[in-house]
Parts: sequence; C-alpha cells; structure tokens
Amino acid sequence: MGILLALGSGLVYGVSDYVGGRASRRRPPIVIAFVAELAMLCVMLAVVPVVEATGPSGRALWWGIVGGIAGSLGVLGLYVSLSKGNMTVVAPVTGVVAAAVPVVAGLVLGERPGVLAGVGIVFALSAVALVSGAVDGMVGVGNVAVAPAIVVLAVLAGAGFGMLFVAYSRTGDSGLWPLLTGRIGATPLLLAALLVARSRGPLHVSDREVLLPGLAIGLMIGLANGLYLLATRRGLLSVVAVLVALYPASTVALATVLDGERATRWQLVGMVVAGLAVACITVGS
Repeated sequence: MGILLALGSGLVYGVSDYVGGRASRRRPPIVIAFVAELAMLCVMLAVVPVVEATGPSGRALWWGIVGGIAGSLGVLGLYVSLSKGNMTVVAPVTGVVAAAVPVVAGLVLGERPGVLAGVGIVFALSAVALVSGAVDGMVGVGNVAVAPAIVVLAVLAGAGFGMLFVAYSRTGDSGLWPLLTGRIGATPLLLAALLVARSRGPLHVSDREVLLPGLAIGLMIGLANGLYLLATRRGLLSVVAVLVALYPASTVALATVLDGERATRWQLVGMVVAGLAVACITVGS
C-alpha cells in the first residue's frame, strides 16, 4: 500500500508541476504559487480539523512548519525555473535532488532497505538522472542549452522538495495535521515574496489565467502531500521518497505529448529504468 500511495503522490506532483510550469510562462511564478497556497490553506482548514479528533502534536506542528517552508520554496523555485527553461530538463533536475536528500537522510537515520529494494533505489536515482538529461549535457529540445543559473535554481528547488519529504516523515503518527501546520510556514513566506514582487510592479491575481491553474495546483499539491504523508508511515523514507521523486516522468510525458517537447533517447531509457526501479522496490519491500 505504501508503494501505491507513493507512486500516486509522484504522479499527482508531476501533473501539478506541468500545470504550474505552463501557467508560470503566462503569469509571474510567485502569483501562481501564492494562489495555489491559498487554495491549499482553504482546503486544509475545511478538512483537517473535521477529520482529526484531537489537536496537533508538537512534532506535527514544528516539522509541519519546516516542511511547509521547504515545500513552498521548492514550488516557487521550480516555477521560476520552468518559466525560463525546458520542462523536460528542469523538472527532472529537481527530481534528482529531491530523491537524493531523503535517501541520504534515511540512511543516516539508520534505515537499511533490503538488497533488492536497495538496488531499486539505485535504479530510481539513475532513472531520474537519465530523465534529467544529464547524459546529454543538460540540453533540451533542439539541443538548446539550459542556462546554468536555471539549473542551479532547479537544484535548489529539488533540495526544498527533499527537505519537505524528510520533514513530513518526522511528524510521526499525527494524522493529517502536518498538511495544515505546514501552511503556517508556507503562507506567510509566499505572501512576503508576493508583496516584495508587487512593490516592483503591478501584479494581477484575479484573472482566469491565475485563478484556474492556481486552484487546480493547490488541490493537486494538497492531495500529493497527503498521499506522501500516508505513504511514509507505511514504508521506509529512503524507499517511499525515491518513488515519489519519480514525479518528473509524468511532467516530461505531458510536456512531450501536449507541447511537443521531444524526449531524448537517454530520457526514454531513464523511463524504462524507472519501471525497473519500481519493480525492484515493490518485490524487495
């Protein structure tokens, strides 16, 4: 069940990244991220207190705040990267780092996956690296190079997602509260960033090209976070997080099918390796 939840989470994350990347090419990324955050906040305020019979624990509060801050920074960094770079390169770069951070954290914390699951983790990390275009020298569609600054920003965004995965795994058996307490850290941060951006020029936050994708993204990220939170309680962090970090596969697939961005030969190989990784982890867990 943990594996299915993790794969479902990764799928939803990947779709939300595609929608966010497309929207951020038409409107400022901070506006899209902030509207998505507001949507998540409203949903969590309406759902979590009703579902949970008791209040949040200290771990749910503090680790939720850490996860919310890390996740919001990751989303904002990703959207800025996607607005300026090729989706088939930028999104997978975040996945490489987002996978590596919790794997290292899990091993440091004493997790020891089985041999076959360990092989699957190696395959998964390799798959994300291949899908990222690393073998092709960080080139995108039509061999157009991605600016180094965009790659660095994508790496930082991936680190934010990786820290989100680690933080949520530390919340213990605290129900869905981390999904709401995470907003305590994320909402003020994104609001501050929005105000800074607005001081530099007018920003429109109420037109269809902001509200519709923002609401959709907020719902999807909230769902993906919830699936991940449940998955990490049913499996090792180093296993669950690396499966979730395969999310770039769905982003690349959508960009290829809907936008005509061509996946390279090595990216296609990476998708095959990702399938082998899932098989190894499933059998070995």
